[in-house]
Amino acid sequence: MGVWQLVVVALVMLLGLIGVLVPGVPGQAIVWAAVLWWALTDMTPLAWGVLIGATALLLLNQALKALLPPRRPRESGAPRRTLLLGGLGAITGFFVVPVVGAVIGYVGVIYGAERLRLGSRGAGWASVRSVMRATGYSVLVELFACLLVTGAWLGAVVWG
Repeated sequence: MGVWQLVVVALVMLLGLIGVLVPGVPGQAIVWAAVLWWALTDMTPLAWGVLIGATALLLLNQALKALLPPRRPRESGAPRRTLLLGGLGAITGFFVVPVVGAVIGYVGVIYGAERLRLGSRGAGWASVRSVMRATGYSVLVELFACLLVTGAWLGAVVWG
């Protein structure tokens, strides 16, 4: 697979990761489609292994989605910009501090944005709790699954 194709696959995955944060966009399906495209082009056992693992993880995520509270962003009281910033913080955190950085980035950025918006530490934490109840858990679980798939793909491309 050529370098330009890998860049395009990476951009499609990034689009999928951002799509997880935007209601109505099938971000998880976009990430999976990018892995499928890569596996069909690469045709190595490692690529097929990543595709099988990604498929299993994303199907498990879909099954767990029914157990999580539904997304209700309006109920959180936080502006959409805060939720988007939290998602971007999770994506950045995942690559800065592998795996656990996603949670730290998501919660940390939401807290920081809400503290700036509301003006106090207590109000910032109250808003974080509200966001996590209204949207955070379902978004975080879906984003985390997609980040794990993206990380596995990146690892396979770099070290495989």
